[in-house]
Amino acid sequence: MKAIQEFTKGIIKENPVFVMALGLCPTLAVSTSVQNAIGMGAAATFVLLCSNIIISLIKNFIPSKVRIPCFILVIASFVTIVDMVMEAYVPPLHKSLGIFIPLIVVNCIILGRAEAFASKNGVFKSMLDGFGMGLSFMLAIIVIASIREILGTGAIFNAKILPASYKPMIVAILPPGAFVTIGLLMGLLNILKNKKKSQAHS
Repeated sequence: MKAIQEFTKGIIKENPVFVMALGLCPTLAVSTSVQNAIGMGAAATFVLLCSNIIISLIKNFIPSKVRIPCFILVIASFVTIVDMVMEAYVPPLHKSLGIFIPLIVVNCIILGRAEAFASKNGVFKSMLDGFGMGLSFMLAIIVIASIREILGTGAIFNAKILPASYKPMIVAILPPGAFVTIGLLMGLLNILKNKKKSQAHS
């Protein structure tokens, strides 16, 4: 697979949220605002990129039977760095994301890419995979958060974009709104993919 394909495969074809349904717990919980989505996406991207690089470097020195605990140790180290940096420099965002920052350690996307990709490929490919998948996760969560924030508050980044007469759909920023939004986006993506396949066969 070419480098550009390795980097972009997560945007649609292997999107971690809409196609593989991974990382849904933080996606559902923090996508109430675009600000939270960017923070969570950036944190997950940093951890995914760094852990993929380190795991691809040390994969040949780790006994197979203890590889998963070793992967978790590497991931937890980078999550600790992210947690401490966010607490020091962006305390409001750190407080808003709360427990979901430490829970990046058990994010299925990060552990899944470590086991399925970084442990079997070289540093360059693993770096592209980690960065691409991280950005794809961030893009997905931003799209979900944008829809929920606009419908739920009529604003985005605290700036009103819908008319004053608009009555906010509070349910959009509640947990049911997250499930409905993700479900609709997954359905839309499947329709577009099936339509593309039909056009290719005809």
